[in-house]
Amino acid sequence: MPASRNTDLPQPLIRPARADEYDEVARVWMESWVSTGLEDASNFLLAKLRARIPMEVEKGWSLYVADDDGVLAAMLALHLPERYLDQSFVLPAYQSNGLGRRLLAFTRQQMPDEIWLRCVRENEKAWRWYEREGFVFEKEEIEPKVGFMMKYYRWKKGR
Repeated sequence: MPASRNTDLPQPLIRPARADEYDEVARVWMESWVSTGLEDASNFLLAKLRARIPMEVEKGWSLYVADDDGVLAAMLALHLPERYLDQSFVLPAYQSNGLGRRLLAFTRQQMPDEIWLRCVRENEKAWRWYEREGFVFEKEEIEPKVGFMMKYYRWKKGR
């Protein structure tokens, strides 16, 4: 785990994920998701995420990581043609240090006109953050695959 971040130190590099990193990406995803308190870490959850990553990449994910000198600090999954920010997860040790904002700025570079996303309703920290970052709530809808109530948000350039 990194020591407390100093702004003079190099920031993690956001770059495309490599296939040989998918297991580590799944671990980052699980640790960050578990930090929300909505699910406990388990071998089952990790296996589910590991299986999902190559399947989602095959279906069109553009998958990125934040690489802190060899340590994956975050993962970001975008569906560029749909302007959909599918997943953005930062390891707990890297949270509250501006990395989420950097990932969002990177996302806006990839999709400069419009972005939509979904947040689990119970993940209040996440959806309140997106609201502060200019995303507008559109609707709530149950996601049958996972059983969570999802809040839908959209950001449009110039709105």
